[in-house]
Order: sequence, then structure tokens, then C-alpha cells
Amino acid sequence: MSTTTIPPRGRAGRLAYATLAALLLAGIATDAINHSSYWQIAVFGVGPDLALLYGGGRDLAQGQLHPRAVPVYNLVHRFSGPLALAAFAALGLIPNLLLIGALTWLFHIALDRSLGYGLRTHDGYQRP
Repeated sequence: MSTTTIPPRGRAGRLAYATLAALLLAGIATDAINHSSYWQIAVFGVGPDLALLYGGGRDLAQGQLHPRAVPVYNLVHRFSGPLALAAFAALGLIPNLLLIGALTWLFHIALDRSLGYGLRTHDGYQRP
């Protein structure tokens, strides 16, 4: 049976994600200052959580996301998306300014994981 609480994660794992988030934040700040570009921070910092708005609704338990939003939420909360974006930017296939967006998106995911938030089950609860 699913629970509505965030499952406990290992202290070492959460600390590793927090360290990754801190390193990414330093990289974002450095890159944004050097390029005087900040819109990516807003878009890629908040964007992944727009799935939470889509997943709201009545008759949901506390902490539950509506099942219709789970695929979108899980897609934008995996490391593969921002890593691919960063690789494309580094290879010059897309504008290099999107590297700030990729770093911000990675930061968002790492911060969520350091706080104990992860991917969702098909019924909308946090995965153990």
C-alpha cells in the first residue's frame, strides 16, 4: 500500500545530492555572471515543477500527485534530460547559453533529491 510520506533516504545519498546541488549552484552563478544571462535560471529552475500544477486535483491524499501528471513529472525529474541538453550545448549543437539551463535543471533535480523528493509511483506517491 502506498503512503503519503516521503520515504527515508540514506543520509549519505542525500548528502551526496546536496553536495552536487552546491557545486551546480556555483557553476550556474559563475556561468550566468560571465554571460549576463539569467532567463534560463528562471525557466529551468521552476519549469520541472509545473508538472505539480498539472497534477493537482480534488480527492488526492496529502503528497499525492494526480496519476495523469506522473509520466510528465517523472520525465522532467530524471537526470537524462538535462545531461543530454548539457551535452548538446557543449558539442555546439544548440546555443551554449542553454548550458546554464541544463545546469539549473540538474540543480533542481539534485536539490529535490537532497530533500528526499524523488520520482513518483504510477499512482502519484513518492517512490521508496
